[in-house]
Amino acid sequence: MNLTASGKTDQGLVRANNEDNLYLDEKQGLLVVADGMGGHASGETASRLAVNVIRDYFQGQQNIIGDYDHAYSEATNKLNCAIRLANMAVYEAAQSSPQLTGMGTTIAAVLLTGNKLSIAHIGDSRVYLIRAGNIDQLTDDHSVVSEQVKRDMITKEEAAKSEIKNILTKALGISAETEADLDELTVFDNDILLLCTDGLSNMVTDEAALEIIAFAANSAAACDSLINTANENGGKDNITVILGYIKKQKWYSALFKFMEFFRR
Repeated sequence: MNLTASGKTDQGLVRANNEDNLYLDEKQGLLVVADGMGGHASGETASRLAVNVIRDYFQGQQNIIGDYDHAYSEATNKLNCAIRLANMAVYEAAQSSPQLTGMGTTIAAVLLTGNKLSIAHIGDSRVYLIRAGNIDQLTDDHSVVSEQVKRDMITKEEAAKSEIKNILTKALGISAETEADLDELTVFDNDILLLCTDGLSNMVTDEAALEIIAFAANSAAACDSLINTANENGGKDNITVILGYIKKQKWYSALFKFMEFFRR
């Protein structure tokens, strides 16, 4: 499978600065969004550091550090390892400076390997799958209201309006060790991946996001439209989106790459 992607981040209309970060690498099939927290510049520092550590891991040797989870593929274990390293980096940075104490970040990341998608996340940044005209959230928010919904204490509609919907139960960098939620699935031709921070999901409904993406001319235009809509609806937080389009590799493209290999 081939991946083409676009991403964009925006400060929104209320926040004094942008604490979100993103990274995408179409060749490696890696997409990452992060939403920092901690106030002042520390949230921005946390999200940037986490994204950079994950980027550097996949540009390096990609050795597995820590326990290998045999319930998942090697690719998913590598993604999990990268997030572990990011957690260590953010935590150690927070301990090294009083100005950074308590900083942390959400993380939502996917890694496409062939037709298999690895998913890892911590916090309330999300991964969605758009397939055959439907949109499905692939990640569960690590938040107080999400736990309340799971226990049937409140409805999804009440959760969306809750004054405590931004309180997380889990974040990267807050403690020395933390574990991401992991998942895997098989992807198909024409699947679309949407990764976003809560600046989008709190301002734009899943159904509205689906409609915007369906009618956009291309991925970059879709990202622009999603962010513009979030701002039109209040723009109460930083907004970050990545859209990844999955296409089946054509036989002549594979042949070309095969021939290029032997020309080296």
